[in-house]
Amino acid sequence: MQICYISGMKRIYINELKNHIGEEVSISGWIDIRRDHGKLIFVDIRDMSGKIQAVALPNNKSAHEAASTVRPEWVIRASGIINKRPEKMISKNKETGEIEPNGDIELELKTVEILNQADTPAFDIRSNGLDINEEMRLKYRYLDLRRPRMQKNIRNRHKIIKMVRDSLDKQDFVEVETPILTRSTPEGARDYVVPSRLWHSNFYALPQSPQQYKQLLMAGGMEKYFQIARCFRDEDTRGDRQPEFTQMDMEMSFVKREDVMDVTEKLLVDLVTKLYPHKKIQELPFPRMSYKEAMEKYKIDRPDIRKDKNDPDLLAFVWVIDFPFFEKTEEGGWTFTHNPFSRPKDEHMQMLMDKKNIGDILTTQYDIVLNGFEIGGGSIRNHEPNALLKVFEIMGYAEEEVREKFGHMLHALASGTPPHGGIAWGLDRLVTILENEPNIREVIAFAKTGEGKDPMMGAPAAIADKQLKELGIKLAK
Repeated sequence: MQICYISGMKRIYINELKNHIGEEVSISGWIDIRRDHGKLIFVDIRDMSGKIQAVALPNNKSAHEAASTVRPEWVIRASGIINKRPEKMISKNKETGEIEPNGDIELELKTVEILNQADTPAFDIRSNGLDINEEMRLKYRYLDLRRPRMQKNIRNRHKIIKMVRDSLDKQDFVEVETPILTRSTPEGARDYVVPSRLWHSNFYALPQSPQQYKQLLMAGGMEKYFQIARCFRDEDTRGDRQPEFTQMDMEMSFVKREDVMDVTEKLLVDLVTKLYPHKKIQELPFPRMSYKEAMEKYKIDRPDIRKDKNDPDLLAFVWVIDFPFFEKTEEGGWTFTHNPFSRPKDEHMQMLMDKKNIGDILTTQYDIVLNGFEIGGGSIRNHEPNALLKVFEIMGYAEEEVREKFGHMLHALASGTPPHGGIAWGLDRLVTILENEPNIREVIAFAKTGEGKDPMMGAPAAIADKQLKELGIKLAK
């Protein structure tokens, strides 16, 4: 039971009130709605745990007067007696006929203390909010978060993360925080850069992923690492992208592809079974298909293999494997398909070292796809420095440039780094699918627009001339 002390009386959370019938209790929360029937005034009060109907009777003048004053979203502390509601007054779900939470009890108000008044909300927060202008919702996100759907999404996101942490901890993984200020390196997308005040004309970069750091942790002997990692990519605007997003990042030493896939699959099945028992996984173990098969059959490398696409609670996981390591650039050169740190399949290692038949080299990359969305990807890594060097040479980098930008990685791999591999889940996307939401902004507490703007904070924004001078920066007109 969650209880705290307020003004000498224990505060009871609303979801616990059913255990206090006939008792006088104190609750705190927000006014959800007020209905004035003259002699009787009804107010619905909510806190983080639920909602209850309270009634102010005319024989209690102070409570009746206070109840006639309050408006939606005012913050109050109230005390009163918990009573059973008459049978004909029990609140039931209109669709299922089931009794709603706390629908069979009510609070007979004794005292009402107004803790804070509230302006008229910018929009209705009792609806699901999907019909409201999204930029307006993001501008007043602190209001939007109060709606039941958003509360459920954020709280279930917490449960998923907690379960991941608990499960990996039991498997002897250690959670390690990796740096946010790092160096700009070619990893596929544009970096967000941060100017250095102490080192003019030099910049940090925000990490697109913890890729290099987690491999360096393997070089450091950690063996089993994970992190709920913040990642940053300065990508072109698109509806379901965010400048910053969250990965569940994982890396293991002395493993092969099957080991990483096994840990991932068991954890995903456990999450669904325990947190979303009403959902059905279409096939266990997860089916596998090659990149070639996916492209030939579905014309896409993240196929939606659901047998019934009209069932929102059907989850069709599939592993896609055997990706090409390299693909042609628009300029006719080569670039990596996923990341440059992957290891080719054993039988293709010699082609990499000889830099021959480059388009035929397959990598150990594996993607986990759910209902047509890639929710995670990883690979076994190159743990030998010469092999990593060959990857960058194929991409057109001179050895001197590779050693200048990735010397730390080459030195680490040459220090006795074990074979290793891992995976990163797109946590926002996974929660979105499990919660049947239309986009990732619905499961992120403080999201940005599809254009990367934060209407609430007014970001991005100009900075003062003094700050620019300190950083040694002049803006082009």
